[in-house]
Amino acid sequence: MREEKGAALRPDAQRNRERILEVALVELTRKADVPLSAIAKQAGVGQGTFYRNFPHREALVLEVYRYEMQQVADTAVELLRTRAPDHALREWMDRLAQYAMAKAGLADALRKTTSRYGGLAQLGHGPVTGAVTLLLNANEEAGTIRPGLTPDDFVLAIAGLWQIDPHGDWRPRAKRLLDLVMDGLRVGAPGAREAAAGGSDAEEGRPG
Repeated sequence: MREEKGAALRPDAQRNRERILEVALVELTRKADVPLSAIAKQAGVGQGTFYRNFPHREALVLEVYRYEMQQVADTAVELLRTRAPDHALREWMDRLAQYAMAKAGLADALRKTTSRYGGLAQLGHGPVTGAVTLLLNANEEAGTIRPGLTPDDFVLAIAGLWQIDPHGDWRPRAKRLLDLVMDGLRVGAPGAREAAAGGSDAEEGRPG
């Protein structure tokens, strides 16, 4: 009987969990040290329900952040369906920047609750690594970036993104940084060499 009752409550328990995460995303983004009791109250759940789902602040922050980073990572597939690989990669970088700036409060919450992660650049590393791998592989196959780049290379290259003040005029700075990164990725690309060689052949064949 207990198992049947537990099974019947699972949808409610799932809704409670989702509601907690929704409220936590808003509140942690707004204020890194918001009390957990305030999140539970706004989510409409009791303390017992809250702590069964998230036994401590770190568990809640990590879960919110992982979920959000998964959403960003998932856009890589969508972009590759509708854009050329290099354009998909560059646009995905813009989306990552927008997310980093919009969720800076959540990154602050992360830093305040644990010292084992390095903020946005590290948390959600799994889904982000998958997205970056997908984008880099597509570009390498298309000859639009230099071969042999790894996701770690990419993460290190864009690390400066997390040094930009999200409360200032971050967009032009982020654009300049990401344009520089993209230019660097293109250096040594087979497609670029082929285009240059084609241009040289055309020049040589052109009448004087």
